[in-house]
Amino acid sequence: MRTILLSLLLATAAPALAQSAPIKAAHAKIAADYDTTVAEVIELTEIPAPPFNEAARAQRVFEKFKALGLENVHIDEIGNVIGTRPGKDRAAKALMVAAHLDTVFPPGTPIKVRREGDTLHAPGIGDTTVTVAALLAFVRAMDAGKLVPARDIIFVANVGEEGQGDLRGVRYLFSKSPLKARVGDFISFDGSTVGRITNTAVGSKRYRVAFKGPGGHSYGAFGLVNPMVAFADTASGMYKIPIPTDVKTTYAASVVSGGTSVNSIPNTITAEFDMRSASPANLKAVEDQFLKIIEASVAAENAARDTRFGKISAVPELIGDRPAGNTPASDPLVQAAAKVLTANGYDANLTASSTDSNIPISLGVPAITLSAGGGGFRAHALDEYVNVERGAFVKGLTTAFDIVVEAASIKR
Repeated sequence: MRTILLSLLLATAAPALAQSAPIKAAHAKIAADYDTTVAEVIELTEIPAPPFNEAARAQRVFEKFKALGLENVHIDEIGNVIGTRPGKDRAAKALMVAAHLDTVFPPGTPIKVRREGDTLHAPGIGDTTVTVAALLAFVRAMDAGKLVPARDIIFVANVGEEGQGDLRGVRYLFSKSPLKARVGDFISFDGSTVGRITNTAVGSKRYRVAFKGPGGHSYGAFGLVNPMVAFADTASGMYKIPIPTDVKTTYAASVVSGGTSVNSIPNTITAEFDMRSASPANLKAVEDQFLKIIEASVAAENAARDTRFGKISAVPELIGDRPAGNTPASDPLVQAAAKVLTANGYDANLTASSTDSNIPISLGVPAITLSAGGGGFRAHALDEYVNVERGAFVKGLTTAFDIVVEAASIKR
């Protein structure tokens, strides 16, 4: 249904980006810089950027932004690298174009890019170091075509997209940064498989719960309350929550740790739980039920066993809170991306995911997440890789570039 709706909207849309002389010059620059861009993908990938430790990679991108002549290049308070391409109308709301610096891989993960024919292999290369390099290619292309966008384009290499980073880089930009009032549209480039338009933000609630009790010897203290039982009842209870059928909604008990030894009743069990939905109402309903299940599981264990040395308690800690929402298919930003993708032979598929776009979408700022490059696979795996076959890679970068130029012409 969403594909049909998008097709109907595109049928009445304005023609895609005209192939003017400046655009042709920009495209030629992207093609000519193929080796340079691939080299930058490799260089940046080999600068580790684990969660909350993106500073070294950020510094290198800062240097590259400065060398490209972007305006007001700086690293903000939280670690985002920012530079502006001035537009014709400096007073107009800007287009922000971002790619995240961080990867999911912890400190100490060996990262050395290995090239095998037309593929580059390394942890974090496709999610999303390739698109950080793409931002640099876009700026060089604009220089080559002497393109002055209709409004400012704010380029951002942001921190904190992955996992417990909880979108902290973009969250900062739209909550505490002086730039928050300037942004009229937002595009996040994340991944290298071109064709998808993520316009629906899948929200999430993530909890770490510490189940605590007195502990004791497994034989000598047998009969005392056990936090492991409260955890087990919580996990089991979560999987009895009815799943809403109107909008995809999920939950998972995902990480558990604790205990002292095999012959001890644990005094602490720590577990992590994940809930997701593109529907804010569904997400809240599941969250509310989950929190009640924790309380009931603790109460049941305290009623079932001996509490003379202390009771079971549980402390839920919210460790992830990504808001849900949607940029309508009819919005000019979605339409701009769809027009360019279709004109370049891609299927413009509307998708739902959890990305940096969640934050602006939740605040009513039109936002989408796209990809740039020649395709990539095995994201979040040690054998992650991207395709850099010249034709596919250049076409993917050129298409992404055209979307940026087209989106910059939107008037809000």
